Amino acid sequence: MKGEGLLIVISGFSGAGKGTLMKRLIEDYQNYALSISMTTRPPRQGEVEGREYFFATREQFEEKIAQDGFIEYASYCGNYYGTPRAYVESQLAAGKDVILEIEIQGAMKIKEKYPDALLLFVMPPSAKALYSRLTGRGTETEEVIQKRLSRAAEESVGIEGYDYVMINDDLEQCVRQLHQLLQDSHLAPVEEYKPVHHIEFIEEIRKQLQQLVKGEK
Repeated sequence: MKGEGLLIVISGFSGAGKGTLMKRLIEDYQNYALSISMTTRPPRQGEVEGREYFFATREQFEEKIAQDGFIEYASYCGNYYGTPRAYVESQLAAGKDVILEIEIQGAMKIKEKYPDALLLFVMPPSAKALYSRLTGRGTETEEVIQKRLSRAAEESVGIEGYDYVMINDDLEQCVRQLHQLLQDSHLAPVEEYKPVHHIEFIEEIRKQLQQLVKGEK
């Protein structure tokens, strides 16, 4: 994609804080465009149509699939999520760095279609911190939280498929680090954030997640 913006895919466990991280990045720095996904899940309190997501029925979503209107789409916890094609391609052509906040299935599909895309996985400092963030939302039942923890345990197996990992412990620091990483990535790969340098941490998170899924809190 020479002469175009960088396509950046951000993934992470539900509750890792990636949404907040993306919003702050857009607010604090120029030249980023955050792609808005379409979903069939109902809006959470405070979410606005066209800001957090485009909300659609299953019928509307499947009609758009039939029209080849998504760069990628996937089903997650019983709902569809997808990345509308037109917005992303127009922003890249204009030289903007476009950020897609999507889950691991979609990220791998993006990498197939756009080999130059940069894939980054946002991680919590620990699985217990993740559980605290999920329960702290106050928007989901314990049953849904357990589903999200189980999903996180599954997703943790694919982290090594990403170009970079970033630990979201302190938000302010993480926003600055992420911006610097993305700027540096225009020139060359940044070694210190590659998963191979964080294997012990990744394996520890996997173990902790499995313990949480088994009810060992």
